[in-house]
Amino acid sequence: MERTRIAELLKTEAHGSTVEAKGWVRTRRGNKRVQFIALNDGSTIHNLQIVADVERLGEERLKAVTTGACIRAVGPLVASQGGEQRVEVLADEIEVYGGADPATYPLQKKGHSLEFLREIAHLRPRTNTFGAVFRIAHHMTMAIHTFFHEREFLHVHTPIITGSDCEGAGQMFQVTTLNLYDLRKDENGAILYDRDFFGKQTGLTVSGQLEAELAAMGLGAVYTFGPTFRAENSNTPRHLAEFWMVEPEVAFNEIADNMQLAEDFIKYCVQWALDHCPDDLRFLSEMFDKGLMERLNFVLKQSFVRLSYTEGIRILEQAVADGKAFEFPIYWGADLAAEHERYLVEEYFECPVILTDYPKEIKSFYMKQNDDGKTVRAMDVLFPKIGEIIGGSQREENYDKLAARAKEMNVPEKDIWWYLDTRRFGTAPHSGFGLGFERLLLFVTGMANVRDVIPFPRTPNNAEF
Repeated sequence: MERTRIAELLKTEAHGSTVEAKGWVRTRRGNKRVQFIALNDGSTIHNLQIVADVERLGEERLKAVTTGACIRAVGPLVASQGGEQRVEVLADEIEVYGGADPATYPLQKKGHSLEFLREIAHLRPRTNTFGAVFRIAHHMTMAIHTFFHEREFLHVHTPIITGSDCEGAGQMFQVTTLNLYDLRKDENGAILYDRDFFGKQTGLTVSGQLEAELAAMGLGAVYTFGPTFRAENSNTPRHLAEFWMVEPEVAFNEIADNMQLAEDFIKYCVQWALDHCPDDLRFLSEMFDKGLMERLNFVLKQSFVRLSYTEGIRILEQAVADGKAFEFPIYWGADLAAEHERYLVEEYFECPVILTDYPKEIKSFYMKQNDDGKTVRAMDVLFPKIGEIIGGSQREENYDKLAARAKEMNVPEKDIWWYLDTRRFGTAPHSGFGLGFERLLLFVTGMANVRDVIPFPRTPNNAEF
């Protein structure tokens, strides 16, 4: 007999047909005559009830059917006698694939803190919470690829190992095959990399943007979706050392086009979640964030406000003058904190905001410089609860300006000569942005900590599992 996924069994109207279900036991209750087993196989937030006649199946066999055990159940699918589910299975046969000792199995029928579940991340997918989160993560991946495919973007794979630091912040994990106990150095004490695998110093990428730009300069519209790494010693609820980034780059798009693409993209993803994950979203809303559904629909209904950084600073300074207290100071030239971003979105405009034209001193070398000599054509999409969810810009296409800015920011030309070359041969206006996938999941799921939307979080002092 062929197994049927529980998600499909719960939808079927074929009462009386014999079915086979497999999964993990969430709970077992009952008496000496009949036992009720809640079975889940990960395909849905809902459990399938297996009704087991103790005399027929044997008390000894059912002893092994404990919380956490993996079983196979065969029997007719019938209309449920209870009100919590539409159908149930009257078990003719139960086979235990793998038992779970009740004395040591960590996931018992009680509330567990998210902090505790991070310590047993290898078992988190068996919980309702993380089953919901990871199913939504899958659907967000599908939404991302579908959005770009429908618009004829090409998906390109950019390198994970790189010799350039896209952001210029020096927060890269180093990749080396050198013997760390016997490093060769020059007369100035600098490490010699000539015998390293790549013959030069390399690290894990912080972004696929620069390489995606190269592709866009020949293919027109591309995107990359892959892992990125930041060796930043940060333990905030919004930071990870390893995370995934979605980065489109589009030839001939200027900043206004880039803003519209970002708004269309994020709305598409939110609508996809509402269309494809209603049960999981409803569960997360009830358990963790009562305002989740309202906030998701709020984003869909609103046109995003376009606002210059300078005007945003004026609004924030006026808020301070009117008595609003911020933890971090606000002034022209400041890199806005999440509290400032959320004030603009949640209190002042009451809708998502795209902030543009930032001071060049707080942005990366590759952003197109405005004529005022002080600002660049950067853009950040600010969301309720999250703050910045997308960051991007129109890229500087002028060779002389780009080379001079890279020099100002101490980005070695030897590391980006190939990037500069695209400005020498057929340069064109182009734009792009980056979306942190886990930030998107934070918003869509309503979870509060980024460590709870990725299966195995990598953070300072934590590389378990």
